[in-house]
Amino acid sequence: MKLFQKYFLILITIGLFFSCKEEDKNEKAINAIAMDVELIRFDRLFAGATSEDIPELKASYPYLFPKQYSDSVWIAKLTDTLQIELEEEVNKVFRSFEDESEDIESLFKHFKYYFPRFYPPKVITVISDVNYNDRVILADSLLLLGLDNYLGEEHYFYSGLPNYVAKGLDKDYLTSNIANALAKRVNKYPRNRSFLSRMVYYGKELYLIDRLIPNTEDYQKIGYTKEELDWARINEEQIWRHFIEEELLYSTDAKLDRRFLDPAPFSKFGLELDSESPGRLGRYMGWQIVRAFMDKNPNISPTQLLSLPADDIFKKSNYKPKR
Repeated sequence: MKLFQKYFLILITIGLFFSCKEEDKNEKAINAIAMDVELIRFDRLFAGATSEDIPELKASYPYLFPKQYSDSVWIAKLTDTLQIELEEEVNKVFRSFEDESEDIESLFKHFKYYFPRFYPPKVITVISDVNYNDRVILADSLLLLGLDNYLGEEHYFYSGLPNYVAKGLDKDYLTSNIANALAKRVNKYPRNRSFLSRMVYYGKELYLIDRLIPNTEDYQKIGYTKEELDWARINEEQIWRHFIEEELLYSTDAKLDRRFLDPAPFSKFGLELDSESPGRLGRYMGWQIVRAFMDKNPNISPTQLLSLPADDIFKKSNYKPKR
């Protein structure tokens, strides 16, 4: 028995060694990709403009000036006290954008590696009047970043927001939010209406984010706090047992989205632990299923993964929750 255990440990060690070597090889190839990212701090351009500059700004950035608004609206905004205060607070947090620029460039390189036809969008930072639902907008060749949505959970601008929303309004989540927007571009929402299909859909998304920003903490990738991720890991077996015992995996009940997949202050098991739990635990479980599948199938690429049916991924993952 001891001989078998020793042999088993040797096999695991060898597997990990070659896996790490392969990852190192991939990272070298990714780092060698030429990537020219155009980044424009439009928030600062607008803040430093005068009424005479508005026509030129409109000509250069027509997509930021809806036609239904006259120039008088933009001129008034230049001296609006709230707009000025927003810009001042953004400059305190993003005095320099160098670290963020490097992270975005690395993210784009990783995406280009897995999706060679990808062409990097023009990155434009804006003030969005704390429109946190659209903090990152990826549209064709443009990536708009509302920097006033990343001032930190405790910022007074967010005092009226639900806690579960404010927790994600920190610059630590900026790159992961961009990675999420890119992942959604290539990950098709399933036609299959089962809870399992939707779980695995989000699991694919999060696994792709694993590959796109490998040096980012897991809690940032899923939009949790460290404590929320710890809770999910500690209670993973309990969560899974509930899904199985309640026969939820193949249920098509739309309410399951609100209970376990949609952004919410907590997940809704109908148990005492609800108030302690983070929201979106169905996404977390889908992530673990996809990770288990990819660990067992290292020759499958992320692009191949995206086209595989959820049921196949689940059955071949042999997923077992961590104890």
